[in-house]
Amino acid sequence: MINTTLRYILLLAILSLSTAFSTGPAKDSPIQWITIEEAYAKIQQKPKKILIDVYTDWCGWCKVMDRETFRNSEVAAYVNENYYAVKFNAEQKEPVTLGNMQFEYDAANRVHQLALSLTNNQPSYPTTVFLDDHFQMIQPLPGYMKAREYHEVITFFGEGYHKKEAFDTYKKTSYKRLFKQGT
Repeated sequence: MINTTLRYILLLAILSLSTAFSTGPAKDSPIQWITIEEAYAKIQQKPKKILIDVYTDWCGWCKVMDRETFRNSEVAAYVNENYYAVKFNAEQKEPVTLGNMQFEYDAANRVHQLALSLTNNQPSYPTTVFLDDHFQMIQPLPGYMKAREYHEVITFFGEGYHKKEAFDTYKKTSYKRLFKQGT
């Protein structure tokens, strides 16, 4: 009787643990993140805009964007379809080589040279950086953004509206027409 009870308790414990691990909140982000080196190589073969999330491990708002904004299904689907998505830790120690350019960690300032370049020497975290399909800077945008605001921004650059109209005009007219979202 005791043996059967112990087996039953053990079975319940195993089932509880397997359920906790399979449905826990720590799911992978649906955005298909790659390294900056991978994006650089891919753009040579198949040109596409690049979106770079410049973050640090200690940045609280970076973690909120990871947890909420980047896991939004509309944001993730649009990013995956229209960009090579890169996560870049501004404090990583490893050097980065892009073509004939080498970027190193600057120990004195505790920031990677590439992060400084991407943020126009004004590091702020998080910063989303947009590069065109020739690896040229379009715009770095510092700060946290909720999913709706982020979707407006990524579509503004992704659809090329940054060449046609001001962002405020885009939000009020073109965005609503394109994505049929409420007022």
